[in-house]
Amino acid sequence: MSIIDSLEKRRSIYQIDKHLPVPQEQVVSMVEQATALVPDAFNMKSARVVVALGAQQDRLWDTIYEVFGGKVPREKVNGFKNGAGTILYFIDMAVVEGMQKQFPLYAANFPIWAQQANGMLQLSIWSALRDMDIGANLQHYNPVIDQKVKELFKVPENYQLVAQMPFGGIVALPDAKPAEDIALRVSVKA
Repeated sequence: MSIIDSLEKRRSIYQIDKHLPVPQEQVVSMVEQATALVPDAFNMKSARVVVALGAQQDRLWDTIYEVFGGKVPREKVNGFKNGAGTILYFIDMAVVEGMQKQFPLYAANFPIWAQQANGMLQLSIWSALRDMDIGANLQHYNPVIDQKVKELFKVPENYQLVAQMPFGGIVALPDAKPAEDIALRVSVKA
């Protein structure tokens, strides 16, 4: 499958369940491989990933619901909790700060580059999940949930939570995307 095919297949799939079409170990292995392969400016390796499965998956989404004190509907949170797992994406700010000290001329760019690399990792994993016939979507309940997530998964204080990606078996696919006039976003100058 080509990269374009993978990107076309990747969608926000919200109707997921706990029944994966592949063993959990295969998902974890793919996450490890993608994390090792996705590039990062100056090879800083700032991305950190936690894969929540089983009881930790349920605890995560129950904790998120509690943190919001009912302001996020239980049905919405349960849609994510119904998944087989959630991939939590972090940036290790100690790595970013170390690079800023090592290369002061580029100091302002390292946080930006870390975000860019994390975004590439998210897209790579999301596309790879879909290639495995696993549905996923991307959530951003941070920074509201940051401290509770750090406590729940015992991650260092210097980890900055970027996004949450619930994933699982596909219950229903989303509607087709509407066509777009790509010329509004891409121009060619020769």
